[in-house]
Amino acid sequence: MVFLWVKTLHIVFVTSWFAGLFYLPRIFVNIAMVDERDPPPEDPERARLILMANKLYRFMGPLMVLALVFGLWLWLGYGIGAGQGWMHAKLAIVVGLLAYHHVCGRMLRGLREGPGKRSHVWFRWFNEAPVIALLAAVALVVVKPF
Repeated sequence: MVFLWVKTLHIVFVTSWFAGLFYLPRIFVNIAMVDERDPPPEDPERARLILMANKLYRFMGPLMVLALVFGLWLWLGYGIGAGQGWMHAKLAIVVGLLAYHHVCGRMLRGLREGPGKRSHVWFRWFNEAPVIALLAAVALVVVKPF
């Protein structure tokens, strides 16, 4: 019974973390669009978007940690995927997502300081990375191809 609760909590926190990973770069798209219009330094729309991004990023941290805690509990505590190739591939994706999360934080700090160097089109492409990672991770967990 505990196993099912751990699994449930892992899925909920992964889903919640991914919601942030999907939405934060979308806010970056909007910030870049404001920056491309060459606004005055204290544009209220930009300030609101930065505030939204800051709040979202702060909220994403605990979600990420809880997703990792419950995932590690499943892996180390119950042996889910232990020694199996699909789990190694999934863990590589998780490491990539942790890096993506960190990069988002660095980008946010840069955007807080002033207009960004990247276009809204670049951020639109950057926003697709977690979608691809989610597809790959879910396929590995469900199909277990190796």
